[in-house]
Amino acid sequence: MTETLPGAAPDRSAPAAPPGPPRTEEPAAPPGPPRTEELAPGVHAYIQPDGGWCVSNSGVLIGDDGVTVVDTTATEDRARALRAAVAALTPAPVRLVVNTHFHGDHTFGNAVVGDGRAAVVAHERLREEAAAAGLGLTGLWPGVHWGDVSVTLPHLTYRDGLTLHLGEGREAELFHPGPAHTTNDTLVWLARERVLFAGDVVMPGCTPFVLMGSIEGSLRTLDRIGELAPRVIVGGHGPVSGPEVLRETAEYLRRVRRIAEQGRARGLTPLQTAREHGPGPFGHWQDPERLVGNLHRAYAELAGEPLGSPLDVVGIFGELVEFNGGVLPTCYA
Repeated sequence: MTETLPGAAPDRSAPAAPPGPPRTEEPAAPPGPPRTEELAPGVHAYIQPDGGWCVSNSGVLIGDDGVTVVDTTATEDRARALRAAVAALTPAPVRLVVNTHFHGDHTFGNAVVGDGRAAVVAHERLREEAAAAGLGLTGLWPGVHWGDVSVTLPHLTYRDGLTLHLGEGREAELFHPGPAHTTNDTLVWLARERVLFAGDVVMPGCTPFVLMGSIEGSLRTLDRIGELAPRVIVGGHGPVSGPEVLRETAEYLRRVRRIAEQGRARGLTPLQTAREHGPGPFGHWQDPERLVGNLHRAYAELAGEPLGSPLDVVGIFGELVEFNGGVLPTCYA
């Protein structure tokens, strides 16, 4: 039975749209401009509304002799706007860029934000994943003005953890939690300030997306984050939040796992299960169509596949579009 809540998205159980290339539809009003929020002295979140597909957040950490930027946006124009926002905060140069995972909406601006001189730091698996993916993301939304973006691979990689010493007693701990949003996530933890930059492991107000990661791994990671007792969490998309987002994200993922168990027991495909149940009480979150990809991941884990094992991302994205009524999800990048 489909769950409903006031404000939830429309029922997704309707028949799919006729075969053919996906349509694109634009909402009436575009999202507002990016904004910078100070979370602690020298620690800023760069928030890009509305947090939907490819409209991601960044972090700005101002040190003694330079700036560390966490993630660098999707397009040339957005990366230039981020670089200008950093310059408005401090005249210090950007010396380090940290990528929280390999997706292009967090990495395509590396060269622009770092002005070609900053060292890029990431988990070791990101380097191979980013090289393999290339600029493939741009093909999903050809109507986006991507500009002169490029793939800038990490200059420095780590396996389990790495400490950045930023001056004045400030340290940023980078650690890899295992498969979660992807297989190469990095969490950026400022213990003194109790601020966490979580990348897409956490996306307040946005539907999680673990097609290239793991439901079980994400739940473990959320528990690990909770043990840190963060005061502020900056997700990869959506507004700045507190620790309540950990519980909300976990509830969503547990629901996905639960309906996957039911659907698989009945011989339904992930797409059929998504149509039967819909987004339920989470339909008011951004991009509820991600349910299809999340169910594919849940099915794989229920079948005993290793956490984070590769799936047919392109084919599953096609099912996601089909679930969305044959309409390509809106991308404001």
